[in-house]
Amino acid sequence: MSTDPRRDLGAAGERLAADHLAAAGYRILDRNYRTRYGEIDIVAADERHLVFCEVKTRVAGGTRGPAGPLGAVGPAKRRRLRLLAVVWLSDEAAGASRPSRPALRFDAIGVTVDRTGRVLALEHLEAAF
Repeated sequence: MSTDPRRDLGAAGERLAADHLAAAGYRILDRNYRTRYGEIDIVAADERHLVFCEVKTRVAGGTRGPAGPLGAVGPAKRRRLRLLAVVWLSDEAAGASRPSRPALRFDAIGVTVDRTGRVLALEHLEAAF
């Protein structure tokens, strides 16, 4: 745990999202892949796709507005995730160990929790953008 409650909330949401993807049959390839441009929350693969996944976690009734967690994945975040995917794909350090898939996909997962941290909803939007 860190001293930043927002970071802790985000990390908890990312763990839940990774668990959800694994239970749905995805292979988790990378988590919290950091570059100078930002971070990819989760990179996963199913039989057909390499999936670059943005995870947003919100507390129900919080001050972030009524749109919910997926409303936070706007045009700037989408552009950045596409750029980060290019960096991840060109990273030679781990390139040989990465599976090849015929298609790329950008997903978003929204996690909503109550004030005690109990999960109220987890929404996985495939091909979100």
